[in-house]
Amino acid sequence: MKRIFSNKYLNYVLILIFGLFLGWLIFHPKHKHEAKNEAIKEVSQETIWTCAMHPHIRMSQPGKCPICGMDLIPLAQGSITSIDPDAVHFTPEAAQLANVLTSAVSKQTPVKEVRLYGKVEADERLLQSQVAHIPGRIESLNVNFTGERVIVGQTLGQIYSPELITAQQELLEAAKTKENQRAIYEAAKEKLRQWKLTDNQIFEIEASGEINNTINIVSNTSGVITSRRVNKGDYVSQGTVLFDIADLSKVWIMFDAYESDLQFIKNDEKISFTLQALPGENYTGKILFIDPVIDPVTRVAKVRVETDNRQGKLKPGMFATGNITAVLAGYKGNLVVPRSSVLWTGKRSIVYVKESGFSDPVFKMREIELGPMLGESYVVTDGLMEGEEIVTKGTFSVDAAAQLEGKPSMMNRQSGKINTKPGMNMAGNQEKNMNAVQQNTQPAGKSMDNMTNMPAQNISMDFIMQLNTVFDHYIALKNALVNSDASQAKDASVKVKEALGNVDAKLLSGDNHMKYMDILNILSKNTDAIISSESIDVQRAAFSELSDQIYKAIKTFGLMGKTVYYQFCPMYNDGKGAYWLSEAKEIRNPYYGMKMIDCGETKETLISK
Repeated sequence: MKRIFSNKYLNYVLILIFGLFLGWLIFHPKHKHEAKNEAIKEVSQETIWTCAMHPHIRMSQPGKCPICGMDLIPLAQGSITSIDPDAVHFTPEAAQLANVLTSAVSKQTPVKEVRLYGKVEADERLLQSQVAHIPGRIESLNVNFTGERVIVGQTLGQIYSPELITAQQELLEAAKTKENQRAIYEAAKEKLRQWKLTDNQIFEIEASGEINNTINIVSNTSGVITSRRVNKGDYVSQGTVLFDIADLSKVWIMFDAYESDLQFIKNDEKISFTLQALPGENYTGKILFIDPVIDPVTRVAKVRVETDNRQGKLKPGMFATGNITAVLAGYKGNLVVPRSSVLWTGKRSIVYVKESGFSDPVFKMREIELGPMLGESYVVTDGLMEGEEIVTKGTFSVDAAAQLEGKPSMMNRQSGKINTKPGMNMAGNQEKNMNAVQQNTQPAGKSMDNMTNMPAQNISMDFIMQLNTVFDHYIALKNALVNSDASQAKDASVKVKEALGNVDAKLLSGDNHMKYMDILNILSKNTDAIISSESIDVQRAAFSELSDQIYKAIKTFGLMGKTVYYQFCPMYNDGKGAYWLSEAKEIRNPYYGMKMIDCGETKETLISK
C-alpha cells in the first residue's frame, strides 16, 4: 500500500515537470519573436523613406512618391542636434541624388555683357550722287548695271547737248578778239567751267578750233554704283542725278540698343562683333555715335560703329551680332553670385545658405537684394557676406524640400508644418505646393493654359507651309525624346535641318526677315548639337533651346491648320524648368521619358486662324 502511494506522488511530480517544460517550449519563442518585432519597430522608426527622383520627399513609412509615383527607398536618418528649426537638413546621399552643389560667395569685378543686333550699312559721308552738269540727251553709257566698281576720273558715258555746241562756238569767236575784248573771252571760258569742263579741255577746243557734239560724264568719286537712274536716250536737265555711288572702303555697323541697355553703352567704347555671313571671323570697332532719340515703336536707339572694309568683305545689309563688355564701376567690390543660385518670388530674391558646424548638408533660406544681371550671374547689394557658402546648383530641390517640411521657402516666409501622418492626404498637399512653386517660377507673361490665336500677319503662304513642315519634323523629334531613343532623335533632327534648309527666307522682308534669321541661327546650332551627339542628355539640353526658338517662330509667323500646346516641365534643368511644344494636350515629357512621363502641364494653347 505504501509503495502504491509513493508511485502516485512520483507521477504527479513527473507530470508537473513535463508541463513546465512544455510551457517553456510554447511561450519562449513568442517572447523572442516579440523582442525581434520591437527591434524592427525601433529600426523602422529610425528610417525615413525618400524618392530617388525627388530626394526632398521624406516619409516615415514606405509607399509611392506623391509626385512621380515611384517606389520610395529607405534612407537612414542620422540624428543632428542643435539644428535651426527653420533650416533644411539633407543627408549626404539625398544631396547627391538631388545634385546639390555649393560654392563660397566672393567679391568680383562686375562685368556686364551686352549683346546687340544690327546690320552693315554704307558710310553716309562716303555716298555721292553723279549728276548731269549740262542739259542734253544721254548719248551713251559705259556703266550699265548696279554693283559695278568705278574710280575717280573714269568716263561713265556721254551727253549730247545743243547748249554745249553754242557755248563752244561762243568761245571760238571770243578767242579771235581776246586781245581787245578780254572780258568776253574770259566769260565764255567761265561758262564752260561751270559745266565742269576742265581748263585742259577748254584749251584743246580753242587750239583745235573744232566743236565737240558730246561731253563726257566723268566720275567724281571712287566706289560702287548702288543705283543707275538713267538709260541711253534719256533727256536730262542740269542737276539730274545719273548714278548713286558709294565708297565702301569704310562701312558702318548700325546696332539696335534697347533703352534698358543704354546705361552700359558709352561713346569710344570697344565692341566686338561677328557676321552671320562670315562665321568664324571676329571684328572689333569703336562706338562713335549713340542716337539721342529712342524710336517710340521699337524702343531702341541706334548705335553706330565704323570699321575698315578695304578688302570688301562687309556688304551692306549683312546681319551683325555685337558684344560689349562693360565694367560696372559703381558696383566695384560687390559680391557676385551665379544666376542659378537665385530664386525669385514677386519682389523677393532668395538663396539658400549652407549652415556651418554640421557634418551633413544643412541649408537655410535667406532673402537678398540684387543689382544688375551680368549674363549668368548677379551683383548682390545686400544680404550676403564674403565667404558664406550658398547653393549654386539644385536650388529648386532644396526649396521644394523646405516647402514640403513647412519651413521658410520661396513661397512661404513663415514656417508651417505640413501634416505627413499616415492616412492624411499628403500627396494633395505636396501637389498643391509643387504647383505653387511651378507657377511662381514661370517667366513673366506666361499664364496658365492661355488660349492664344496665332498671328494673322501678311506673311507669304508658301513660307507658312514651309514652317509647317519644320514643325511636323520637330514633333517627330519630341516623340523620339519621349521614347528616350537617341538614334531616332538624331534622325528626326536631320529631317528638321533639311526642312529648315527648304524654308525660303526671301519670302520675308524687313523686320520679319531679320527676326527669322536670328531664330534660324539658333535653330541650326541646336539641331547640329543633337545630330552630333549620342547622349540623350545632351540631346535634351539642345532640344530645350530649340523648343524656345520654335515657339518664338510660331508666335511671330504662325502656322496653318494647327493647334499647338505649349507645355512646361518644372523639374528639368535643376528645377529651373523647360518648355516644349506638342500636337496633343496629353502630357508626355520629352525631358525624362518614361521616368516622369506625365510630369508637366500645358501653359498655352496656340490656335491657327
